[in-house]
Amino acid sequence: MKRLFLAALLLLAGPWALAAEAAATASAAESANAAPVGAAFVLNILAPDDIKDLLTRHLELQRYRELTDLSDDELARLLRQAQEDARRLVGTLGYFSPVIAMAHQSAPGSTPVVTLTVTPGEPTRIKQVTIQFTGAMADDVLAAAQRNQIQASWSLPAGNRFTQNAWDAAKQQALRQLTSLRFPTGRISASLADIDPEAGLAHLQITLDSGPAYRMGELAIEGLQRYDAAMVQRLSRLTPGTDYSQAELVAAQQRLSDSGYFDSAFVTLNTQADPAAAPVLVKLREARLQKLVLGIGASTDSGPRLSAEHTHHKVPGIGWRAVSKLQLERETRAIGSELTSPPDLDNWRWAVSGLLQNQQLGTLDVTSQRLRGGRKQSHERIDRNLYVQYDRAESVNTDDAQPVIAQAISANYAFAVRYYDSLPFPSSGWGWGAEFGGGTTLGSERQAYTRLLTRWQGFLGLGQAGSTRASAGRLAMRASVGALFAKDNISLPSTELFLAGGDNSVRGYGLNDIGVTLADGSTTAGRYLSTGSVEWQRPIRLNGRLSDWESTVFVDAGAVANQPSELSARVGVGVGARWNSPVGPLQIDLAYGVDVRRLRLHMNLGFTF
Repeated sequence: MKRLFLAALLLLAGPWALAAEAAATASAAESANAAPVGAAFVLNILAPDDIKDLLTRHLELQRYRELTDLSDDELARLLRQAQEDARRLVGTLGYFSPVIAMAHQSAPGSTPVVTLTVTPGEPTRIKQVTIQFTGAMADDVLAAAQRNQIQASWSLPAGNRFTQNAWDAAKQQALRQLTSLRFPTGRISASLADIDPEAGLAHLQITLDSGPAYRMGELAIEGLQRYDAAMVQRLSRLTPGTDYSQAELVAAQQRLSDSGYFDSAFVTLNTQADPAAAPVLVKLREARLQKLVLGIGASTDSGPRLSAEHTHHKVPGIGWRAVSKLQLERETRAIGSELTSPPDLDNWRWAVSGLLQNQQLGTLDVTSQRLRGGRKQSHERIDRNLYVQYDRAESVNTDDAQPVIAQAISANYAFAVRYYDSLPFPSSGWGWGAEFGGGTTLGSERQAYTRLLTRWQGFLGLGQAGSTRASAGRLAMRASVGALFAKDNISLPSTELFLAGGDNSVRGYGLNDIGVTLADGSTTAGRYLSTGSVEWQRPIRLNGRLSDWESTVFVDAGAVANQPSELSARVGVGVGARWNSPVGPLQIDLAYGVDVRRLRLHMNLGFTF
């Protein structure tokens, strides 16, 4: 039954996405040559698609179609000019010897018809590329690798077809590579595209003047009132005396902006100063000392949501940041606070937090308290967290008023590694995270336990080498595995165990619906967890062009048990859509829970790992 349902779903979803794209493309083709009502003439362009599209959008003659008082003599003059205009435009695509014919048909009482026919001939090919360097870079041994990179990655090599856009793009890419490292004042001092129309060949020459090599000096900080310069230096992590790097300045600016201490941050190099120690200009605008954010929302997992978050960036007496949050959802009520110290030179921060919450875990009503203290470190690619944690949970079965109280204390290490091509809209790359912990229960009888949880997510492009995301889309995959090792009779807080199901777990099931089913039919958290998902994401075209929407087909599976041998997968299958919205990726899925035989809508906004 599961296999038949999945096969039918794939057969239905694939043609639906293809049909939508075909219909949009056909609609665009039908309207391409539509003329306005009351036009002075109708313009038909007979040419290959790329040339036709270019002339339709940029030919100067198009501007005069709506002039109803256009005389025959004026139209004849415009047609002569249009031939030269067309020749110039076609040349930007690399066709320098086209055959262009203009025909004008006019009958009394009817709209004149102008037919422009373009036979482009063979495109011009690149015969030779010469890249020269002047300035400090020309004979600098340390710049050899940078020179080689610019030459090796030149995007318009010999043998390629010449176009004006490709020529401009190649020059700009070479200039960006020059000015991104050591030579911020570099420029293009000369460039020439020598075209031989008869031979259909182009000789390209470009000269890059690097200017002097720059090293970064001390930070010149503006805009500080409450915070000291030492904290800005620790957040920026820029070292005086190192070679100028645009990537390092951008990363420093991003770290300052993401720190929460500043509403805006701009980091630039003062190129008017001594290149041997050019000051780094840091312009800041501090955030308000205190901030209150009220939120209202909803999700298919948790239903309606109300929240209030208060931030104090510099608590009197200790100078730490305090973030306190109250959140009310359909099945979860929580209040908590975290104190975080300013970062040290290695970007490690001390952190202390407390959380009180009441939530529905399976069929259990769980009231829990958590205290945590430790250190954490955040980088662009990796986050680390070392902490000691105290957990207490009071669990009540909905059919039994007798509570079960469990307490534990543990030492933990967690990390998350991210290697995605672009966030928050990744199309390739992977992320991996893991949590390792060991502790003991508290109470009359203390028992040791070990807890492990690891998760992985990856994106695999399906297009041909060098193609864009418009081709065959990609596969989005994720998996998680959790295990808790302890004696069978141990009494642990429910918050230390595992459940599955929901928007980011196994779709087709409610949040935390997948767990261990007890003899009385109730569901509780288990010691072992395994989930996995495979999703085909395919971009949708509108009017023949890529849109911000994607269609998806997916299969999810997950299991929770108290013994590895008892793991039995619950499967969910479905279709959905993705929208790259201004605030992050929006996920809309309609999933069928095969085991519960029920459809379920899932919606989620944002990307986190």
